[in-house]
Amino acid sequence: MARYRLEIEYDGAHFCGWQRQAVGLVTVQQVIEDALTLVDGAKAIIRGAGRTDTGVHATAQVAHVELTKNWRPDRLRDAVNANMRPHLVAVRDASIVADDFDARHSAIRRHYLYRIVNRRAPLTIDAGHAWLVKKPLDVQAMHEAAQQLVGKFDFTTFRDADCQADNPVRTLERLDVSRVGDEVHIYTSARSFLHRQVRSMVGSVEHVGSGKWRARDLREALLAKDRARCGTVAPADGLYLVGVDY
Repeated sequence: MARYRLEIEYDGAHFCGWQRQAVGLVTVQQVIEDALTLVDGAKAIIRGAGRTDTGVHATAQVAHVELTKNWRPDRLRDAVNANMRPHLVAVRDASIVADDFDARHSAIRRHYLYRIVNRRAPLTIDAGHAWLVKKPLDVQAMHEAAQQLVGKFDFTTFRDADCQADNPVRTLERLDVSRVGDEVHIYTSARSFLHRQVRSMVGSVEHVGSGKWRARDLREALLAKDRARCGTVAPADGLYLVGVDY
């Protein structure tokens, strides 16, 4: 028996999130586990670095799995991908790792990107893959305000009511906002995030860019430690898990 690390990409618009759920709901974990079980001949259970919500995408999700057979990593990758068609998920890379590697608990940092398309015209190619904001956004004001959230804080305001974490305190290492053409990119990094923390922060930072809030409103919302003070929660469409550090 060997333990494998899988690097995974998927279009979250086609899944009911990462985690396996009730029968009838298609999830990323379920599709990969079913393919691994067919390939390896024994029931496979994978553990992911992040449990992305319905509609959230990934370009570099990481998971680990123990298999009964010894596979050459490239052959495992190809065999699993062949058995996941036509689902929009792919194992980009597979490698053998030490028995103590844990995709979730061994991770020291997770990186997310949020994409906003800032224009009047509706989305076509990017429909389901970005948040369309028609009102012009002041990206500089967004970035400057966002720096008030960087550091160690109680993020109760930006925590979903159903979050199961024991502690609302997190250390946010990065929250950068920049413009790329008609897109606004928001990059954020931390060891771990609360449930829907990224989307909650993005929605509140957008309020600063659109003029609904001033920078001090964002700061006051953070310090209030009150979920009712959170701005609009950004839709899942624009969120991507883009990296996990070990």
